[in-house]
Amino acid sequence: MKSIRVADYMNKRPVTFNIDMTVAEASEKLIHSHQIGGPVLDIYKHVIGFISEQECLSHLLEDTYLSEPHTTVSDMMTVDVLTVGPDDSVLDLAEKMAGNKPKIYPVVDENKRLLGIITRGDILNAIDIHLRSFYEKGHDRIV
Repeated sequence: MKSIRVADYMNKRPVTFNIDMTVAEASEKLIHSHQIGGPVLDIYKHVIGFISEQECLSHLLEDTYLSEPHTTVSDMMTVDVLTVGPDDSVLDLAEKMAGNKPKIYPVVDENKRLLGIITRGDILNAIDIHLRSFYEKGHDRIV
């Protein structure tokens, strides 16, 4: 089961953001995509940050209180982004996600260009699929 790769279960078309978007624009993209966050990309599709619903909510409230939209993605993004590679093990990532690590990881190539994202839900799905196929083959236990 260690051979289950991130690339086989990642979302290859995630919603992404750029640094010039307003918090309202970013929030709208999150709402329509049903993602809880997403990577911020430069013009070369390198991951340079990450924003979440929580950050959008906090800054959207602030803009509402001030009655003027002034916050941009660059003002609220996290810049220390944990990423994974497409050939990384789903099980290794599941162990990281079981703790307080992010719920979403950008999947990047060796140049930090975005290939997709993988979420806790994607990880659960991958493990479930492999456990089901294992039990359907008549095995009594996992080796």
